[in-house]
Amino acid sequence: MADGPAVLGLGAAERAAYELLIDRPSATVAELRPEWTLQEPLENLLARLEERGLVQHDPGPPVRFRAVAPGIAFDAVLVRHEDELERARRHVDILDAAYQARPAVRDTTSVIEVVTGARAVGQRLRQLQSSARTSIGYLAWPTSLRDEDPLTRGLTCRAIYDRSAIEHPGALATVERLIDAGQLARVLPGLPLRLFLADDKIAALSLLRHPAPMDAILVVHPSALLDALVALFDGLWQRALPMHPPANRAGPVAPRLVTLLLSGLTDEAIAHQLNVSHRTIQRRVAALMSDLGAHTRFQAGVQAARRRSADDGPP
Repeated sequence: MADGPAVLGLGAAERAAYELLIDRPSATVAELRPEWTLQEPLENLLARLEERGLVQHDPGPPVRFRAVAPGIAFDAVLVRHEDELERARRHVDILDAAYQARPAVRDTTSVIEVVTGARAVGQRLRQLQSSARTSIGYLAWPTSLRDEDPLTRGLTCRAIYDRSAIEHPGALATVERLIDAGQLARVLPGLPLRLFLADDKIAALSLLRHPAPMDAILVVHPSALLDALVALFDGLWQRALPMHPPANRAGPVAPRLVTLLLSGLTDEAIAHQLNVSHRTIQRRVAALMSDLGAHTRFQAGVQAARRRSADDGPP
């Protein structure tokens, strides 16, 4: 209850008195008083809690108090707050519909919003992510700026990765964790910008090319520019190849090797990601190229990924 006394309508002293009774079947005021550290009289608080239906007493002597089960005591309060929250959501939907239906204006500030400063950027991105209702798209987006929250909310999450997104230590493991959680991931090197899409209704893109810090972004509202960004993402998604992490992280390296080859990482960077020697990666890349008849490392990654997609079914 420490996080919700205000929502439940309890003051700090009332909450403390109620919690004193939670851990015991019943108790007298005399039994409770040695553990009471607040100045407000315990008898007055118990009387107020009893009026609210949170505490009951058994006739004495001596009079013994016992807490009403929280699931019963607070059920009506929680239902009331749930109803208020639902009404608030409906009101926000009405306001949003009015906002979207407002007459188009020529002022470009209504289309593009500039956000600068790492803290402000992080706050705005979290706001955009939490506002998404159906889908999210990430293009060359740093893994450090994402978590599984959209996936736990049942959103469709598509991510296109390139070298800058997974070259840092531990980044591949983060990507695999997100894929395990339900993210749809593909890989394509040389992505032109970092882009975030929420419901295809709003976008955020970095002002600086990766791998520069994410400390300045453009937020793009419904417009022809947003339509172009959505089309760009969809086109790159069609070109990118699916990522399939191995079910057993300690198992064969080959599937992860293909992902890293497609991302354009050097042999040394791949060795660091897979925690094997540089020489081992060189041997495995050479063997993969020979087996597939590929002339370049990237070509080997493409052919291996396509072969795997054909074995697993349509991507």
